Amino acid sequence: MGFPGTWMTTSETMIYRVVPKCACSTIGQIMHYGDNGAFYDGDIHDAETGLHKWAFEHSQPRIEARARARDAYAFTCVRNPYSRILSSFFDKICGIQRNGRRYRGNLVPMLVQKYGIDVGGEDGSAEFDQIASFRRFLLFARDTIRWRKPMDPDIHWSSVSGHVSTFVTNGGRYDRIFWAERFEEGMQSVLDAVALPHPVTLAQVPRFNESALHGPKRAHPVEDYFDDLSMHLVYEIYKSDFDLFRYDFERPGNRMPLGEIDLDEVHAKLGD
Repeated sequence: MGFPGTWMTTSETMIYRVVPKCACSTIGQIMHYGDNGAFYDGDIHDAETGLHKWAFEHSQPRIEARARARDAYAFTCVRNPYSRILSSFFDKICGIQRNGRRYRGNLVPMLVQKYGIDVGGEDGSAEFDQIASFRRFLLFARDTIRWRKPMDPDIHWSSVSGHVSTFVTNGGRYDRIFWAERFEEGMQSVLDAVALPHPVTLAQVPRFNESALHGPKRAHPVEDYFDDLSMHLVYEIYKSDFDLFRYDFERPGNRMPLGEIDLDEVHAKLGD
């Protein structure tokens, strides 16, 4: 299987397991700057130079060698399941993507027809009941993850632990896993651990949040989107994310973790 979803600096000092909706655009740009002295002009996911990516055949032997030897600093970033699934909904389901079209072609029309989801009309500009629509989307997300119907789960709402685990099961080991909610602290700890050709000053790094412009603005606090049933569904889908990364299941409005991440526990449980 190798190391899907893995990026590495061209200097081969830093390996990052990409987790969608967890500051991946900003992290990729920081890695690009650290080797090249400039940010990529565009969405870093489109970059074909300046970073090694597992998607590139020529990069795979280099990434695999460093990951298995464990001699490059390996890290990833995780995010609260409540805010992550909400972000996926507003970006991928409600939003118009940067190519001017809906995400995954006929996905949104299928959701409108089969799950009764409202996304604000053809261009997403009309008002709609965000809470009701999101809760119906949550049923769809659960169906894709639990039963792989009516489609396989999408990377943007499949579990964080599922993404993180592939690096472990294929022979890698993380030196650091940090929270998106404490991004500056976590990313700084990674930068302190490696020597990049071009030092990065985090305070001067813009936030490359490509999804912020895609969808309608969230109209309510996070906790308003989750009733008892919705919380049950979220826990059914993301139990391992809550447990391993110490997030608060009981309070959807509490973005912050409740305790420290135990790397040994992560590797033991995800390496099975």
